[in-house]
Amino acid sequence: MKRASASFMEYLRSVRNSSPHTVTNYGKDLEQFIAYLTPPGAETPALNEVTHLMIREYMGYLHEQGLQKSSVARKLAALRSFFRYCVREGMLKDNPARLVATPKLPKRVPSVLSAEEMSGFLDQIAGQKSGSKRAGAQKKPATWRPSLTRTLEKVDDSLMVPRDRAILELLYAAGLRVSELTGLNLSDMDAKDQMLRVRGKGNKERIVPYGVEAAAALKAYWPLRDRLLLENEVGRKKIHAEAIFLNYMGRRLTQRSVGRIVKKYARLVNVNWDLHPHSMRHAFATHLLADGADLRAIQELLGHQSLSTTQKYTHASIRQLMEIYDKTHPHA
Repeated sequence: MKRASASFMEYLRSVRNSSPHTVTNYGKDLEQFIAYLTPPGAETPALNEVTHLMIREYMGYLHEQGLQKSSVARKLAALRSFFRYCVREGMLKDNPARLVATPKLPKRVPSVLSAEEMSGFLDQIAGQKSGSKRAGAQKKPATWRPSLTRTLEKVDDSLMVPRDRAILELLYAAGLRVSELTGLNLSDMDAKDQMLRVRGKGNKERIVPYGVEAAAALKAYWPLRDRLLLENEVGRKKIHAEAIFLNYMGRRLTQRSVGRIVKKYARLVNVNWDLHPHSMRHAFATHLLADGADLRAIQELLGHQSLSTTQKYTHASIRQLMEIYDKTHPHA
């Protein structure tokens, strides 16, 4: 089991080009399963001794430990992928995890800000007034706070506002995953045509456009980026000159840092918003769909392998339509 597990992890890294996050989680899931099969004083069972009943009992054990159904389903998916690899490599004849049913998960409709709310949020960070010409910004959001620019000046890292605005604009303009955003290099950007070469899951590349607001935010960020590189280069520190988004030390910004940036500005605008980087991606897809974009085109822009993954945004769009109907129809 342990040798097969090590071989599988190497396969994920070198052949599948899985993200470090996926490799780490799958590794932990397999270690946990092997530990469950190996009580104190017992030997780990051979690969061909693992049955679907053992896996089913393990799923029950995870439920008893209080794990959410989504976590149990992910661990089962890791085991299925592992045993499928073992069958393909000739280590096993059949995949025992295939016979174990996935826990039924509740359908979750992502919560998405309206186009007006998103435009108002980004315009406030840009220091613009209510006369913004941004698409979808015709109405002033109820959460409008003209004093936000002054508030930003008081936070410790206010010098990084141009970078943070560029991050938020690009997340929404191009519908990027946070890993895709932090992985962007200067060589991936065509500023003239406003296009990005994005490396998604499995290291698959796609071309994504971005709009004038994101282009303006990036233009305002470049002087700050040059300064960060210069200051840290003089200090003979290790810098990442190829990365687009940098931290104080001139190094590539991490995914966790981007998450903190999004939450910080969301709290400044509206403390009730539960906004995270993926919320911008949700908004990107939902707003495109609401304005009549083809679902296949949205799938291509998001880099989804399956159309069913993209279709969840139709539910969010329908929910917003129902909310508008309930608020505006005289007999609703």
